[in-house]
Amino acid sequence: MLAKDIKRGSVVVYEGSPCIIESISVQSPSARGASTFYKYRARNVVTKQKVDITLRGGESLDEADFRRREVKFMYSDADAYHFLDQTDYNQYSLSREDLAEESQYFTEELEGMQALIYNDECVGLQIPLTVALKIVECDPAIKGASATSRTKPAKLETGLLVQVPEYLKPGEVIKIDTRTGVYLSRA
Repeated sequence: MLAKDIKRGSVVVYEGSPCIIESISVQSPSARGASTFYKYRARNVVTKQKVDITLRGGESLDEADFRRREVKFMYSDADAYHFLDQTDYNQYSLSREDLAEESQYFTEELEGMQALIYNDECVGLQIPLTVALKIVECDPAIKGASATSRTKPAKLETGLLVQVPEYLKPGEVIKIDTRTGVYLSRA
């Protein structure tokens, strides 16, 4: 897979280990004849460590032999989160510490989650880029505040705190970017 074809969420083999790409930055050449650099922030799927990868435009990495299975969040206990495979009804469990970031966006209705299966074992979870969550607590809406760009903190149904525009009120459903945790729009 050429450097320019690697996207966020791709699973590649780097130094013999499967890594999932989390972010990408492209550094364009400043002189003639220089090559474009692609810098990736990835996470080793097995060890969970962050890895920085830098490639020139013509270099490539092999795509990892992974399967992605659509799953649905079932429940959580003191140690792990449990998911149900939507096609063959297998159950997968991942520890709370492995899913510390992703768990802020889980709801029972969340669709589009995919389990990453490597050597017949669930080693990670990929969540959608945006999720819709309900505001459960925030300051009251201010009349006429739609023209201003001020924000206020709001607590969502999963316990996540985000900054939202002043005109939103409890009970409204909003879209959140799961990469940054930032409010995008009303759902």
